Amino acid sequence: MPAIPFLAATRRIAASKIVAALAVATLFAGCIAAAQSPGELDYSRTRSSEHGIYRGTIIVSGDSIPTGRLQSWTLHLETADGAPVDVATVSVDGGMPQHGHGLPTKPQVKLALGNGNHLVEGMKFNMGGWWVVKFHVNSTAGNDSLVFNLSL
Repeated sequence: MPAIPFLAATRRIAASKIVAALAVATLFAGCIAAAQSPGELDYSRTRSSEHGIYRGTIIVSGDSIPTGRLQSWTLHLETADGAPVDVATVSVDGGMPQHGHGLPTKPQVKLALGNGNHLVEGMKFNMGGWWVVKFHVNSTAGNDSLVFNLSL
């Protein structure tokens, strides 16, 4: 008779292992799905600002944006009617919305290069995936923000 309780205990252990494995697999599948960016994002490097005051273009070296190294960009700013914006206060923030963290550095826009171009220093992305970079612009034209979606 001792074999029957042993078999029942073995079946309970096997069943609990199967349930645990299914739970882990479901959790993993959910993480993979959450790591993907929303389907209809605009990844263009030229954008209108949220309230339509500005139009901005990010200019990077090469065709792709690298991960794991510091880089400098140029942000070209113009008003909605195409006039270059040379005098502006611009701040930068961003992050990975689905990971819940910001940029690993604190990029700064310190230098106006002329003709609406501004040097952005300290850009860095520590991993691939969907990133959002937001430029807050304040000039005589008004306060507004440009939001860029990046897929690295």
